Amino acid sequence: MGSCFYRVLLLAGFCAPIFCMWASNPRNRESPQPPSTKGNPAFQVSPSNTKFAFFLYQRLAQESPGQNVLFSPVSISTSLAMLSLGARSATKTQILRSLGFNLTHVPESTIHLGFEQLVRSLNVCHKDRDLRTGSVLFIRKELQLQATFLDRAKRLYGTKVFSEDFSNTVTAQARINSYVEKETRGKVVDVIQELDSQTAMVLVNHIFFKANWTQPFSTANTNKSFPFLLSKGGTVRVPMMHQTELFAFGVDRELGCIVLQMDYRGDAVAFFVLPGKGRGKMWQLEKSLSARRLRKWSLSLQKRWIKVFIPKFSISASYNLETILPKMGIRDAFNANADFSGITKTHFLQVSKAAHKAVLDVSEEGTEAAAATTTKLIVRSRDNPSSIISFNQPFLILLLEKSTKSILFLGKVENPQKM
Repeated sequence: MGSCFYRVLLLAGFCAPIFCMWASNPRNRESPQPPSTKGNPAFQVSPSNTKFAFFLYQRLAQESPGQNVLFSPVSISTSLAMLSLGARSATKTQILRSLGFNLTHVPESTIHLGFEQLVRSLNVCHKDRDLRTGSVLFIRKELQLQATFLDRAKRLYGTKVFSEDFSNTVTAQARINSYVEKETRGKVVDVIQELDSQTAMVLVNHIFFKANWTQPFSTANTNKSFPFLLSKGGTVRVPMMHQTELFAFGVDRELGCIVLQMDYRGDAVAFFVLPGKGRGKMWQLEKSLSARRLRKWSLSLQKRWIKVFIPKFSISASYNLETILPKMGIRDAFNANADFSGITKTHFLQVSKAAHKAVLDVSEEGTEAAAATTTKLIVRSRDNPSSIISFNQPFLILLLEKSTKSILFLGKVENPQKM
């Protein structure tokens, strides 16, 4: 290998804008059943992606107590899986194991086939939603990349490749930021604040979601100033949407939390999880998140007439994952032990930065929700014709794409007014 040392800037799924539009025709109230996932390779990577999603969430929540949390698990997983194509030795092993894969039982080829099908499935055109993901490489002009890496990145992940002059950092930064802004419909701007002159390659994975509720809120019913209780004490006034409808709903007795499901038109579903009142209830819920708990929730919810109050809000979150991922086992990729000889044999590469930025808009036009559990859910007594659920305190959100069982977005709303 040559003596030159360059850095890779990994913008791992930093674009996660959600902009939910009001369904003009609220017919077809029943949510469609998800298509069969039997034999779908994308479904085979779903359990590992879900495990990684909750593991990363718990890390991010620990790093930012009392703050909003928001990220796109599927976007970050896809970025790291694509990066592993060019990794070798311990660098590759650490990435794939941290993504939740048991390499003694799941061949690497199966993992990439699963992600290939996942990317294709998520990008299938649907009349009721706009869900688009994509990957792009901005590569230093003089960098000689391995043909095998480029071919697999394009074939398996649909990656676009652009040559870039990183010696002119201002121009390169502007070009990448412009690309991101365009792909996210102007929702994510200036994601790169600074480029290192030693940057060799910028890996970008982006995701954009836009859909309609099957049961939209009416703007006429929105309370313009409603008290929302903060976890650290005090309140903020927020616009509070509400409606009475037939929703899937349940109570997790073990955790004392309420789980509410709301459907989007177009094979996507949102979960809202409201922890019980009392000190430590949110943390108890967060540390209990798992793929098994989420699956139990999904299977146990039952439909009831519910009067629901959900705040109207816009939040965003940005993370420097190079400080988080090493704590999750991806160590060598970010230090001098990095082995990305599958990308280029003429230069030493290591990841200098892994940036992630997510943006979430929730209004009468739509919203998201999060949850998971190992215990069975119960449904409140049928003798109450209309239970009332008010999300007027911190809650979890999760957005799930049904056909691939993929978590598109996961987060926590601590303060609906804080961007």
